[in-house]
Amino acid sequence: MSKIAKYLKKSTGFIFLIFLLLFLQAYCDLSLPDYTSKIVNVGIQQKGIEDGVPEEMREETFENLNMLLDEDGQKRLDGSYTADGDIRSLNEDLTREERQELGEAIRNAELFLYALDQQDAEVSIGEIKMMPEEMKRQMIEGFTGKLDAMPESITEQSAVLFVQQEYGALGEDLGDRQIRYLVRTGGSMVLLALLAMLTAVGVTFLSARIAAVTAHDIRNDIYRKVISFNSEEFNHFSTASLITRSTNDVQQVQSLLAMGFRMVLYAPILGIGGVMKVIQTDVSMSWILALAVSAIFVLIFVLFKVAMPKFTILQTLIDKLNLVSREELTGVMVTRAFSREQHEEERFEDVNHTLTRTNLFVNRCMTFMMPVMMLIMNSVSVLIVYQGSHAVDNGTMQVGDMMAFIQYAMQIIMSFLMISMMSIMIPRANVAAKRIGEVLETKPRIRECESPETPDADVKGVVEFDHVSFAYPDADEKVLEDISFTAEKGQTVAFVGSTGSGKSTLVNLIPRFFDVTEGAVRVDGVDVREMSKKDLCDRLGYVPQKNILFSGTIDSNIRYGRTDASQEEIKEAAAIAQAAEFIDAKEEGYDSPIAQGGTNVSGGQKQRLSIARAIAKKPEILIFDDSFSALDFKTDAALRKALRESTKDMTTLIVAQRISTILHADQIIVLDEGQVAGKGTHKELMKNCEVYRQIAMSQLSEEELAV
Repeated sequence: MSKIAKYLKKSTGFIFLIFLLLFLQAYCDLSLPDYTSKIVNVGIQQKGIEDGVPEEMREETFENLNMLLDEDGQKRLDGSYTADGDIRSLNEDLTREERQELGEAIRNAELFLYALDQQDAEVSIGEIKMMPEEMKRQMIEGFTGKLDAMPESITEQSAVLFVQQEYGALGEDLGDRQIRYLVRTGGSMVLLALLAMLTAVGVTFLSARIAAVTAHDIRNDIYRKVISFNSEEFNHFSTASLITRSTNDVQQVQSLLAMGFRMVLYAPILGIGGVMKVIQTDVSMSWILALAVSAIFVLIFVLFKVAMPKFTILQTLIDKLNLVSREELTGVMVTRAFSREQHEEERFEDVNHTLTRTNLFVNRCMTFMMPVMMLIMNSVSVLIVYQGSHAVDNGTMQVGDMMAFIQYAMQIIMSFLMISMMSIMIPRANVAAKRIGEVLETKPRIRECESPETPDADVKGVVEFDHVSFAYPDADEKVLEDISFTAEKGQTVAFVGSTGSGKSTLVNLIPRFFDVTEGAVRVDGVDVREMSKKDLCDRLGYVPQKNILFSGTIDSNIRYGRTDASQEEIKEAAAIAQAAEFIDAKEEGYDSPIAQGGTNVSGGQKQRLSIARAIAKKPEILIFDDSFSALDFKTDAALRKALRESTKDMTTLIVAQRISTILHADQIIVLDEGQVAGKGTHKELMKNCEVYRQIAMSQLSEEELAV
């Protein structure tokens, strides 16, 4: 996956924005449980009163509190309230910390006054005022000692009861205050939820964009790398595997990126934030979370050990399925001709069944994870409620705090759940990324020259083989050995020989489909390995042995090598290739559609269109690799005659099986087991080359050979 990271550099700004949005979303999500706690604790239980500091109190109450406080407490109380007739109002400029310190300073005094106001109180405030100072202090200290032994949550709620009592004495409607608090806090929760939703949408949008752009760049690089491969690299990977790697494997990486930013990055932010909130809420129940997280880790580890090996197998099986499908679809006519449909169906079913079985195994492992996760989550909720109910009963925790703890616990577990869900995608995407990396890191044997040479402008159409030998990689024997000849501008050079003698391999060395093992191939006086590939191919017109047409029209296929060719030049090339007759017979003419691979035209028509494509390019050198085999003798003769007349300034190299095709060639090179068995014109070879004479006599009569 580290090799894929370089594709994310162009999206650095968006990734940074995603991080900011994720932190904002986590802040919103982690704030909601706190608001839930406030609604229960403050809004419902405390009737909207947040703490034991009254915002207003009667002058009488103020004096009673002052009487019960020590010197420091009196100063703090005097400095926090302003007199307004018989009412004391809390200063508005008081900070949260100052308000909290004030609440702690006056809490015991409030509880003492609240206790004296109860009907069963032994003394009244008036009696305490009449007591000597020493006795009064002893009574307050004794009461304070009892309060210190009580849980803090009980003393806080008792202080709130005192404030409620004071507000009631002032004539305030506590129900109205409670409604206002609930509406205000609930509104804040709604706004936070909306903000969290908007940030989640933003993260999803940006993640999808980054993933799509990254996948686009990876596919482009794979394509550029693949088209630089030669036969050796294609054989190493196989076409089916390369298709899988550029489609399914890239899709796996794209899916991981799209989900990863939303889940892999968000999970630790949410988990760490949840742990911090839990510590602030209540540390005594943290062992429950530790137990749950440990159980989740054990579950993920077991699933990884069981399912991980299958992810590698899965991608290989997809390769195999693509290979079988491609072979069967390509060779469907052969399959029908030999009545092998049943065999091919069984072959496909075997691969398909293996892939399905592996997929089911992986999916069953992963689906097992979700119920176990839900069991862990529900068990955690039960444990928290059980422990929390005892804490509430003991007065060490409020109901709202227990509810908030449950929500934080769920958020922490959800963060691990998100990671575990990504664990389904990460191994498979990692395998896919490695397979993509194998393609991108492959160094083609045929490389572009770093400092290419440009042939002299005065030299055109010259092809020279200088003691050329060639062997396929890892092969024991040479396919070609010590081949030397020169094709001058305007000449026609033909290559004949038995099947497997190396004719096609020889001409394929010119456009650098392969590089020579020994010697050199020169075009216009420059070694093809020292020329830029574009410069070399611009000088060549190539008609392959297996004719390939592309989906489009007849016109787009003919002008494939020279898109700026005029319509007259396209028609001229078609006429030379003897294709004009069948093109004109079509209703749409040159705009007639061509299916993928040219499946909607005959073999001979496909061959003629391939020849027209090479001629329309108007190259210096024309290469025909057994490109007349699908033509009848009449069309073959007409085509050869038209070529001689229109390509006088072009060098023509012809690989042929028919002797009739090359009778008038300027030079004929006879190959036998990769070596030159003869070289010369037709008449010269008939006299001094036994191999050529045998091939010619097997195809033509004495009268035809005498021409």
